[in-house]
This record gives sequence, structure tokens and C-alpha cells, in this order.
Amino acid sequence: MDPEFVAAIARVAHGEKINVARFCREHGLSRDTFYKYLARFRTEGADGFTRRSTAPRRRPTAFGPEAAEAVLRARKELADEGRDNGPTSIRWRLEDAGTSPLPSRASIHRILRARGQIVPQPRKKPRTRRRFEYADPNGCWQIDGMEHYLADGTKVCVIQILDDHSRLSIGCHAAASENGADTWAALQQAFAGHGLPAKILSDNGLAFSGKHRGRMVETERRLAALGITAIASSPRHPQTCGKDERAHRTLQKWLAARPPADTLADLQQLLDDYQTVYNNRRHQSLDGRTPRQRYDARPKAAPATGPHRPSGVTARPVSATGVIAFSGCSIVLGRHWAGHTATVYWQGDRVAVMIDNTLARQLTLNRSVRYQRLSNQKLSGKP
Repeated sequence: MDPEFVAAIARVAHGEKINVARFCREHGLSRDTFYKYLARFRTEGADGFTRRSTAPRRRPTAFGPEAAEAVLRARKELADEGRDNGPTSIRWRLEDAGTSPLPSRASIHRILRARGQIVPQPRKKPRTRRRFEYADPNGCWQIDGMEHYLADGTKVCVIQILDDHSRLSIGCHAAASENGADTWAALQQAFAGHGLPAKILSDNGLAFSGKHRGRMVETERRLAALGITAIASSPRHPQTCGKDERAHRTLQKWLAARPPADTLADLQQLLDDYQTVYNNRRHQSLDGRTPRQRYDARPKAAPATGPHRPSGVTARPVSATGVIAFSGCSIVLGRHWAGHTATVYWQGDRVAVMIDNTLARQLTLNRSVRYQRLSNQKLSGKP
């Protein structure tokens, strides 16, 4: 409190005459404030200068110790089950248990802060971003592999498939590694249970895609034969597959709350149990609905009619023996092209190789052999 202000109040209270308007103007005060403290001083003395709390005397929305205990109990239960135990999930747990009165999400957050359960971290507040999702179930599935360890420390892989529209866990497949054979086995099982999607989105792991390496991997060829479009995220841009990345964290937390599996078969049983729980629990990004409810609410998308033929263009150096490497094959062009750079145009397994505006070779790849010999094909435009 300003000493000059205190002295002025005391003088006026004891009968001294001062120019109150000028004093307030010089000290940046309102006359209402001056006379408010003058009245307090006359009735309370020096205690009248003590700053008063502006908190309400009654808090109709405050909850007693019983509500706080219910919140903390629900938080621990969710953590023990390996589930999300934030304020929204806690509120849903209390609502399902018939708790009344039901605290709001903000009230639960305040209870957790007051009990030291959470520490505010403003820097971690997410930026507002436009959230993209496909309009229909099966419009696009995201697929990705997640490292996991068995009880004896053996590193294995969990191949997760997630529906982009509904966040439904389409498949969780325990595999020895992220490889093409297990990837296709996981997809076949997903197709059997949920039909064919229109698209499948993945990162650039070779079990899923060779697009950004200028080639097709076996998974892409098999998807193309079913009319399913395979798309891959840009290199070093994991946000594209963000829903699957987030699902990995949810699965990891759930598995961490349970004893580690001894074998792949044991891990698969855990994954099957997880899918049942995950697909039938409320999801914050779905306005409280479950992934199963969202998936079943709309008609399913389907692949375009007929097989899909991915296409692209890439550059390949010609070796000293006149060969280029492309899509897991060695394509013979002839020694006279040695040292040149070939431009490869491809659609599915159909390939055209251009060098310096000259068609060096045109062929359909024979996947039963690696070495694509010239046989009786005629070459064009020798240098």
C-alpha cells in the first residue's frame, strides 16, 4: 500500500482538510477508491488497508472429499488396466459407475492438480491443427509396425491396422519382424473380417511400400491386383500416419500393464484381448463414441472396380555390364549403354526405359526370375 495514500487517509479520518480530487488525480486514483478506504479506516482502523480476498464465500460447484476420493480411485483403476486415465476418461468411468453429482472435466482436472496427480505443462499444449479423416469406413486403412519385446528380451513386431475414419482397430498381428509375408498375412486376416478398403496408407518401410525408392514391393503388387490403392507418407513425415502412431502408444501402455508374453502365440492372445477392449471403449476424438459405433454407423467404402496399377518414373544408372537395377530385378540393356543414366517409366510391371530420348528397352517384368534378359527383344537407338 502506498505510504502517501495511507497518510492521507489517516489525516482526513482525523478531521484534516485536503483537496481529495487533486490528491487522487496526482496519484492516479479514483475518488471512489479513496472514500472506500476512508470508510474502512474509520470502522476497522489500520486493518482496513489489508487487501480483501475476491473469492466467493460459497462454492456451489466445489466437491467434497468423497468426490475427490472417487476421482483418485478411478484414475488408479484406469492406470492399472493400462488405459488412458486423463480427466475425460475418469469422467466416463464415474458416469458408468453412476456417480452423482458427476464432476465436470474441469472439476476433475482441478482435483487432480490439487492432489499433485498432474503438473501443468503449458508448453505441451497442442497447437490447433485441422484434423483430416476419410469420410467413410474402409475409405482408408493405416498400417504400421511397432517394435515389442517378449519376456526373454526377444524383439518382435506388432503390425497394427487402423481404420482412418472410425479409429477401429482392424488388426493387431504378432510377427517375428516387419516383413512382407507377415504384413500380407495381417492384411488377409483384416480383409476376411472387414472387407476390402479403398486405400491403404503406410510409411516407407519396405514391407509396405517401395514407392519413394522407385519400385513396387510385393505387398503393393498384391494390393494393386485387388484394386486397392497403396499410398505412402512423405519421407521423414510421420504425422501423415499419426493415427497409427497414436494407436501404438495406446497399445504400448496397455501391454505394459500386463506380464510380458513368453511367445508370439501368447502375444497374439494379448493383442486379441486388447482389440476387444479398444474397439468398445469411448474415444475422445469421436465425441465419446466407441470406434465400433463409428465404424458401424455408415456404409463402407470399397476399392475401385478392376485391378489398380500404380505408376511412376525414376532414374537408374547403367552398370559397366549394361544392366540397371529396378524393383528387385536386374534389367539388361546392353553394354553399349554402360555409363549412361536411364529414366524408367513404369506402371505395375510394365516398364519402358529411356536413355537420352531414346527407347532403350520396353518389357513386362517376369517376377519368376530376377535377371530380365534380352531374349529376342529388339533394342532401339544405339549410341
